[in-house]
Parts: sequence; structure tokens; C-alpha cells
Amino acid sequence: MTAKAPLVVVGDALLDVDVDGSATRLCPDAPVPVLDTHDERARPGGAGLAALLAAVSGSRPVTLITPLGPDDGSARLRELLAPVEVIGLPTSGAVPVKTRVLAGTRPLVRLDSGGLGVGPWDLTDAAAALEGAAGVLVSDYGRGATADPALRELLTAAARRVPVVWDPHPRGAAPVPGAALVTPNLAEAGASAGEWLSSASAAAATLRERWSAEAVVVTAGAHGAVLRSAAGVGVVPAHG
Repeated sequence: MTAKAPLVVVGDALLDVDVDGSATRLCPDAPVPVLDTHDERARPGGAGLAALLAAVSGSRPVTLITPLGPDDGSARLRELLAPVEVIGLPTSGAVPVKTRVLAGTRPLVRLDSGGLGVGPWDLTDAAAALEGAAGVLVSDYGRGATADPALRELLTAAARRVPVVWDPHPRGAAPVPGAALVTPNLAEAGASAGEWLSSASAAAATLRERWSAEAVVVTAGAHGAVLRSAAGVGVVPAHG
């Protein structure tokens, strides 16, 4: 049986950590709760979560291309991504970690730490993965991966061969030309939530032209989404 070509996910992987505990008293030297910790749970975030969710669906193999450092967090992230083939782009620094501290179900604080360097990278393995991809998902979290010129060249070439879906970020790079679908939300599209339908439709049309994308879908939470393509405009209702 011929192996299926993989889905390749490109972007910034994060490490999400939940620290669970209970808070029944205040600190004596400051009016803040004291948390007695019970458990700590870690999971991939960012592009890592997108890759893991695609992998557990079992429809085809998944490869993740993401910057990783020499730190313990990057090593832990690789372990959590066991079902995914990970092509790490070696860099300095530490993988970004978002630590949420919860008392029961109530969040108390989120601690952000880490930060990885950017390219240039050796993209030999990444180029081979993109060459053999059935499709590409770019999951941009604004950490710099999608701004690398050499990686953008590879993604531009991939968009001429296979569908490239690009999930943008306000601090990230613009999608490469020829993306099959770009998926900004209402805020990222610069659209108004007040007159959401007309605003999202206009934003989708503008962004489709600006990004030279085949289609743009502007998501609007509970309202649903507006899809703009060469065939026209369509409204996709929210489910749930």
C-alpha cells in the first residue's frame, strides 16, 4: 500500500502548562490568595496543538516544521508531540511557555516565559517535507517563523503545487501569494463587530486582493464566518 502524503504544519509551537490547586487563605504579607498546588498538566500549544489535533484524527501522517531550542521546554514539547514527525529548526533561546495558574476552575494568573531566536535556518529537511506534502497549514502565532525569507520562498513554491491554508496573526507575516485559504478572525481582519456581516465581507474582499489568495474566510465567533472567493461571497453559520 502506498503511504499517504503528509499534511505539513508550519509555524510557532508553544508549550501550554496548567497548574491546578486550591486557594483557601490569603497570604499574610499581601492580600493575595495562597495556592496549594495539586497537579501540573502540559500540552502543545500554537502550531504544535494544530499538528497534534490533525495527527490524532488519523486521516494522514502529519509533519510539523517549527523553531525549537536546546532548552528543557523544547524537549518536553517534542515528547508531547509523539504522534507527529517534528522537524525542528534549531535556534537559540527557550520555547515560549504559557503557564496558567488555576484555583479550582478559576484562573488566578498567566505567566508567559521564553522566546526563541529566528532564522536563518538550515531548511534542507523542511524543503523535502514541503516538497512531498499533500497540503500545508501555516499556523502563525506571531513569533517570527513565517517571516523568514527562505522559508517563505518554500511556502510560495508549495502554494503552486498543493493547497496552503494560512491562519494569520496580527503580529505575524502576511500570507504568501497563492494561498488556497486564509482565515483571519474579525479583529485580525480589521473589521468592526458592530455591522459584522457587511464589515467582514468588505474586509474579506480587500484581504483576498491584498494577499493574492484564492479565498479568505473571516471568522466572527458566534455569528459564523464570511467566505469570499472568485465564486462570490457566502455566509457560514456557527454550529454548537
